[in-house]
Amino acid sequence: MKKLIYFSASWCGPCRQLGPIMEEVALEANVQKIDVDKSPELASFYGVRNVPTVVFVDGMGNEVIRKVGVNSKQTYLDIYNQN
Repeated sequence: MKKLIYFSASWCGPCRQLGPIMEEVALEANVQKIDVDKSPELASFYGVRNVPTVVFVDGMGNEVIRKVGVNSKQTYLDIYNQN
């Protein structure tokens, strides 16, 4: 199943900005939120070096695209809906 994996951390200011945006995105797309401090192995698996990072994975679990930093709700929905 395709999804957006949202890598975040409680101490991250930009993550706090992106949080409400990703909550809105989650109403229209499959979003999985990952706290990098609680799941460092998953962050490492995806090569996440900065937060916030959103990784779009296709139905086979392959990374298709990633966005680092804060982007608009529409940016994430476009990525989700166009892939």
